[in-house]
Amino acid sequence: MIRARISGILAWKLWQKAAAGAGVMFLSGLGFGAFRLVSSTATIPTAEVQRKDFVDTLEIKGEIKALRSKIITGPYNAGDLQIVSLVANSAKVKKGDVLVQFDATSMRQKLAQDKSTVKSAEAEIQQSQAAARLKEEQDVTDVMNAKFDAEKARMDASKQEILSAIDGEQAKLKVVDSEETLKAAEAKLKADRSSAAADLASKKEKLKQTEFQVQLDERGLESLTLRAPLDGVVALQNHWQPQGGPTPFKPGDRAWPGMAIAELPDPSALQISARVEEAERGQLKVGQTTEVHVDAVPDRSLAGRVEAISPTASLDFNGGWPIPRNFSVDVAFSESDPRLTPGMGATVRVAVAKIPDGIVVPAGAVFRKGGRAVTYVLRGSKFEETPVEVSRRNTEQVLLARGLQPGERVALKDPTLPR
Repeated sequence: MIRARISGILAWKLWQKAAAGAGVMFLSGLGFGAFRLVSSTATIPTAEVQRKDFVDTLEIKGEIKALRSKIITGPYNAGDLQIVSLVANSAKVKKGDVLVQFDATSMRQKLAQDKSTVKSAEAEIQQSQAAARLKEEQDVTDVMNAKFDAEKARMDASKQEILSAIDGEQAKLKVVDSEETLKAAEAKLKADRSSAAADLASKKEKLKQTEFQVQLDERGLESLTLRAPLDGVVALQNHWQPQGGPTPFKPGDRAWPGMAIAELPDPSALQISARVEEAERGQLKVGQTTEVHVDAVPDRSLAGRVEAISPTASLDFNGGWPIPRNFSVDVAFSESDPRLTPGMGATVRVAVAKIPDGIVVPAGAVFRKGGRAVTYVLRGSKFEETPVEVSRRNTEQVLLARGLQPGERVALKDPTLPR
């Protein structure tokens, strides 16, 4: 009996100790769990549900392009066009900077030869002028002598009354002969003058031609250095290589006259070119204001406006395969940034509708759970999952049709996920 009572008392004490230990563990667990819940709630960011105007935006992707550009081409009448040096692709240049330098060796040699030809032509003119002066002096002397002889013959003939008949006739014949000689001398003088003038004119014309050729050579030599006509960013053009296909120009390559070597877009006149589907095109109107975000200019957004929308769809060869048909949209900048260059990617947000007095939450506050949209509303120290109906959304905000009230706070991160 006594042993049985002692065993019962021991069993009862053991049970009390076990119960007490379990109670302590339970209370400790409650305290730990409460601490974790409060801590987790405190670290989850929240946002207030607001009643305000909701702006529905359409986001489209595009590329910055220049409205105007200068095509840099190979020069004409400049001989062999082999590239010696070439500015790097996408390099920023200032007006007057050298873009392309062709080999000028042959053109310099040709210019030297043509300058030598000019000097030879000038020497020929001087020789012709000297020869013409000598011939002129001789012809003038011959004319003067012929005049003197003719005058003397006429004086001798005037003495006919004191001369015999034979002497008189001989005197008359001398007059005729001397006059013929004078006419011949004068005709020769005139002919030599005309010949000298024609020869001199011919040589002067030859000089003009050689001088003009020198001018062409100088212009050709100058054209072998292609300079930037304006500030901008260089876009090297492709040319066909038998082993490499279309590749950009590089030093050592050859070009031909008129061949496009580089393009220099005008950075003062830029716009964004984009493509949109038919449903998006229906939401766009010319004149709508836009907010432009350029990938290469992450620290600011730029204002713009829809400038033009194509009335008909066209093939978009950059849209993959099969080639889609969509609409082109041009967006003009209302402000600029010196860092903008053609070829940069841009995201355009267009305000297509404005809904007044709506219930609005951040886009990050709406989650998909079980095929429905839900939010997590802060109730005291915990979040309560609340279904919502989404009316519209843009990249930053969501317009709700029902489910929340203004002033409530919602989680911006899913509180059910482990952290």
